[in-house]
Amino acid sequence: MGDVLSDWYFLTKSLHIVSVIAWMAGIFYLPRLFVYHVEEVGSGNETDQLFQTMERRLLKAIMNPAMISTWIFGLCLVATPGIVDWSMIWPWLKGGSVIAMTWFHMWLGARRKEFAAGTNTLAGRRYRMMNEVPTLLMLIIVFSVIFKF
Repeated sequence: MGDVLSDWYFLTKSLHIVSVIAWMAGIFYLPRLFVYHVEEVGSGNETDQLFQTMERRLLKAIMNPAMISTWIFGLCLVATPGIVDWSMIWPWLKGGSVIAMTWFHMWLGARRKEFAAGTNTLAGRRYRMMNEVPTLLMLIIVFSVIFKF
């Protein structure tokens, strides 16, 4: 198995990066949609339904597949011989940050369901603040992988 992963390393790494880019695009955009939904649209009207459709499709058609493929290709990279030195801090820091990013993704999914049920209680300011979480996690992930401390 290790030989196959080594042979396909560059393809796997490329697909991982593409998946991460798609996931991060969605993870940055969905909270921004929630801000506009709360502050500009309200609930129970035609525009509310349009926003719910956009939010659902972004989550289901882009973010979920991108998150899953990020995890699959990332785990393949972890399993590739010679790529990760587990005695260092960086793989643990990256792994913890990816788990936190996944939690944030799930948190966004729960908020989308609240919008669909008409039970959202969070203000636009809260969504703006929460939108900083993936930025911080992304910085931790990128710097840990590049500097490998």
